[in-house]
Amino acid sequence: MRVRDLTILFSAVTLATGLAPVRSTAQAPTKMDAEVDRRAKSLEAKVVAWRRDIHEHPELGNREFRTAKLVAEHLQELGMEVKTEVGHTGVIGILKGGKPGPVVALRADMDALPVAEEVDLPFKSAVRTTYNGQDVGVMHACGHDNHVAILMGVAELLSGMKSELQGTVKFIFQPAEEGAPAGEEGGAELMLKEGAFDNPKVDAVFGLHVFPFETGKIVYRSGGLMASSDSYKVVIRGRQTHGALPWNGIDPITISSQIISNMQSIVSRQVDLTLTPAILTVGYIRGGIRVNIIPDSVEFGGTIRTFDEPTRDSILVRFRRIVTGLATANGATATIELTRGTPVTFNDPALTERMAPSLRRALGADQVEIGRQTTTAEDFSLFQKAAPGVFYFLGVTPKGTDPSKIAPNHSPRFFADEGALVPGVKALSTLAIDYLAMNANKPKM
Repeated sequence: MRVRDLTILFSAVTLATGLAPVRSTAQAPTKMDAEVDRRAKSLEAKVVAWRRDIHEHPELGNREFRTAKLVAEHLQELGMEVKTEVGHTGVIGILKGGKPGPVVALRADMDALPVAEEVDLPFKSAVRTTYNGQDVGVMHACGHDNHVAILMGVAELLSGMKSELQGTVKFIFQPAEEGAPAGEEGGAELMLKEGAFDNPKVDAVFGLHVFPFETGKIVYRSGGLMASSDSYKVVIRGRQTHGALPWNGIDPITISSQIISNMQSIVSRQVDLTLTPAILTVGYIRGGIRVNIIPDSVEFGGTIRTFDEPTRDSILVRFRRIVTGLATANGATATIELTRGTPVTFNDPALTERMAPSLRRALGADQVEIGRQTTTAEDFSLFQKAAPGVFYFLGVTPKGTDPSKIAPNHSPRFFADEGALVPGVKALSTLAIDYLAMNANKPKM
């Protein structure tokens, strides 16, 4: 998960005021649920061992060679059709059920982060590598080791129930969710480009992410759950002059300050915030080398976060207009580099409504809650562009722990309680089984 500048604010505030327990009565458990529960619990030791092994041997994006090998060998042992090197190191397993039906995809991301671990664990990462020319530690500081272990468990569980599945399950183990190395493609976009959702074509996709909620709780939301993430770099070019003779030049510093100030009016005055929140942040500004020199140019950059595509497009148009307009009005020029990142992680409303009872039945109604939006971003959103999907959070914070005092995702002190692994397996397995059963007799469009 791309959690730029993540703080514990979302977790603490949401747990305190933003979550509403779902009041709907959970469906009565079925014989299939009992079998899922039994199998998930029997897999706990394996899932924990996989998680610890992956945690101790983390790998950065597009370099998940060891992790991919572990996953591929496991899927092959289960008798699946396995595709490797999809999107560099991605692995896809195809499980064909005993009965005809639709195709559902389940996704886990495999990459770690350039973070040196500070959690004292028996399986603590001591891995170091080179990233962007720097020697760095490597850690599963976002919890993707949990995602991989959970999906490996789901693969084994559903393989054991293959004869009862009414359709096909695609297990997608994705590299580079945190972004590909400079100069490389990667992540969900590249996997899709290389056919991850084809042959057979995926009808729906589900995924989860560990997050600082109480262990074993699921937090979801219909519609926009996580923000789109766009970035920009602006260079304002004026004309350098002596600081005591400003009229002989064009001052890019004062022009940049005008632009940055006016940019804030896009969110505060030009976006209907009663419909959707938005963020426009300046993350850095660089210009000048001496107190008595007005520089030739100034560079600044930052991030833009939104929760729906019309607002996203509108902000980008207004952003360009303000930057170029104010630069031109002051006799300067502006160069803008806008990078459209991941779109909104958008949970299909109809699919979310249909599948929420499955989550409540799998874990209990008191363990499933509706949460607030978060301005973090996820490239799972690209899979949701290709097929209707639902993405949710799985809590990994030990019960009784104050959420305001825990280390968030991307911290060197991030800790995931392994008590969430079995609930993770149960929830994802139940979603797959139920989706296939619900849609088994529907004609393909």
